[in-house]
Amino acid sequence: MAEKSKKKAAAKKPENHVSVEGYKNKIITFLEKHDKKSMQLSELEKKCRTKKYGQNAFSEALSQLRSEGRILIRKGVKISLTSRINCQAGSVTRLSRTFGFAAAEDGTEYFIPGKYMLGAMPGDRVLISEIPSRTGEPEGEIVDIIEEGSSNLTGRIEYTDGVPYLVPDTAARNHITIVRDESIPFSDGDKVLAEIVYRGRRHAEHKVKIKLVFGSSEYASACAASILTIHGAPDSFPQDAVKEARKIAEGGIQEYSFNNREDMRHMCIFTIDGAESKDLDDAVSVEKTDKGYRLGVHIADVSHYVKGNGALDKEALVRGTSIYYADRVIPMLPKELSNGICSLNPNEDRLTLSAFIDLSPTGEMMSYRFCKSVIRSRVKGVYSEINSILDGTETQEIREKYSHVRESIGLINELADILIAKKAKRHSPELDTVESKLIIDENGVCVDVQPRERGKSERIIEEFMLTANEAAAKLAREKEVPFVYRIHETPPLEKTDKLRETLPKFGIECPNFTEFKPAHASEILERAKDTNYYEAVNLMVLRSMSKAKYSEVPVGHFGLALKDYAHFTSPIRRYPDLAIHRIITDILAGYSKDWLTKRYSGFAHSAAEKSSGAELRAVTIERECEDCYKAEFMKPHLGEVFEGRISSVTEFGFYVTLPNTVEGLVHIRSLPEGEYDYSEPVSLTEKFSGVSYNLGDTVRILCSAVNVSEGKIDFVLDDDE
Repeated sequence: MAEKSKKKAAAKKPENHVSVEGYKNKIITFLEKHDKKSMQLSELEKKCRTKKYGQNAFSEALSQLRSEGRILIRKGVKISLTSRINCQAGSVTRLSRTFGFAAAEDGTEYFIPGKYMLGAMPGDRVLISEIPSRTGEPEGEIVDIIEEGSSNLTGRIEYTDGVPYLVPDTAARNHITIVRDESIPFSDGDKVLAEIVYRGRRHAEHKVKIKLVFGSSEYASACAASILTIHGAPDSFPQDAVKEARKIAEGGIQEYSFNNREDMRHMCIFTIDGAESKDLDDAVSVEKTDKGYRLGVHIADVSHYVKGNGALDKEALVRGTSIYYADRVIPMLPKELSNGICSLNPNEDRLTLSAFIDLSPTGEMMSYRFCKSVIRSRVKGVYSEINSILDGTETQEIREKYSHVRESIGLINELADILIAKKAKRHSPELDTVESKLIIDENGVCVDVQPRERGKSERIIEEFMLTANEAAAKLAREKEVPFVYRIHETPPLEKTDKLRETLPKFGIECPNFTEFKPAHASEILERAKDTNYYEAVNLMVLRSMSKAKYSEVPVGHFGLALKDYAHFTSPIRRYPDLAIHRIITDILAGYSKDWLTKRYSGFAHSAAEKSSGAELRAVTIERECEDCYKAEFMKPHLGEVFEGRISSVTEFGFYVTLPNTVEGLVHIRSLPEGEYDYSEPVSLTEKFSGVSYNLGDTVRILCSAVNVSEGKIDFVLDDDE
């Protein structure tokens, strides 16, 4: 009986049954042979001989090919091969109100005008068609949304005629309709997180519901909270990671942990950091030798506690880096480690990974060695206090605090001067970058913005860390083992060509080169010194550079003019440093090159790739939060007049940076009436009067508008200008 049923079933099964994969091959073949760019769906079905019983497999094949970015389906009935219509798959990377960017799978980033966005959101997989560019940079149109990414967006509540709308931070000029959910009350002006519940063909046609209210959009703290949320910054550690961290902290440092470590507790070793720093992951020592100097850089041995693939390690890899904004930090590791057992607090035994570098009297690296160690920092050095010692303005209290390390301070200053001179000799370009220091009051409000001071002690630590980082990369390259390098590639040709074209407009001769080298950048900066255009040229050179990133391939660091470079010195707050500590530990343990290659090849690639992405996210968060706090600071200064320099010129106006680092836009609409020519990236010139606004010019401006929610500040020229 059972045998009869089987035969019956076999008889019913179609003889020409085609699998999904079979239909995919058929579809591609017929589209390739078709003499037109597109084929009607009905015609394609006929050519594929799709019977009723094969309809599901055919439809699934179409769906898969569309998801893979191999076909485009227009209006549901016209099918085209993307390769024949010059389309390629990619992802939307970011949005503004009037445009967006999408990165194709070949790495090309396309500027997408708002009208060609098709309502796509960041994270959406899309099909991109290239269109004629107005700027020379790749420009495109989104022709299909292959797969929807996140449906979340942030914005501000605004009532119009008694009806609440969402004014998104990105994605549209227009207000977006809110589908009310009475369980989440909100008020006019609130900063909120919303979810798209209906997608239109344009951003303004989307509909949203409110998921979370952060508070008033007039406060930078609420806006920062929304920025952290939309970028996916974690707000707490998983319970298993917290449990692991507490267990480590409660266990403390036992005597057996000193086994197979060099005991350096007798040495003059100490940390130098900012006064507010709690995660002290690096300490230094310097000795004079018969042949020059021995620099010791002692780094918290975080890899001793955070084991590969443990709960802490998995969370650290996801976070990638600590995020610092305003007066807050989102740490890579729980505070039990970052501020506790791993932090090189004074007068406490700490486990470290030490690098000893022997340097000649001219700062040349003669030899290096790494070892597991235990140290006891003599003092918590503070940049400002050590700067006062170096310039002779220290107080009696500071003099007493540093009495046990006074001799070492003189020695580290001496060695740093040698290393700084060596850097100049190898023509590492000295680019000036000024960071902002935000002063936050007890209510979380930004009450002042100042340029962050960088004194001699900051420079000393920077040089010592660079030297240790170079030694770590040199070790890995010479051992030929997998590693996570910090690389900075040669600037792209189009950017160096732009420099060559633009510098003469400032009266500065561009060096002759076929291949742009660090020495050329250094020469440009030197020629611009003592001119009114130095800041502008410095900015141009900076913007011509490639972005530094992590890689398992040691291509060197252009900006530092170094063949070998890695990040070794901050494993508490950067995952790549933790990753290479693990590798160096196994090198020191004597494992073979083959064993290290098998163990770490995939890990090094993954850690480099994920850490580069995490760093980009952190930089974006920090910049966007800083913009909101700066706008908050400027609110009480509306209507006041300031003097600043033109730091950037665009076709729609120019940006002015004040001495305190606050930047605002002077829009072309606010300039005296006329017809303006834009000479990229140098000037805006009124055709008939000849009045010109040039990069680097000093101007007097009035603060005319502030938008804390968007982190934007508007300036207008002072009437007397």
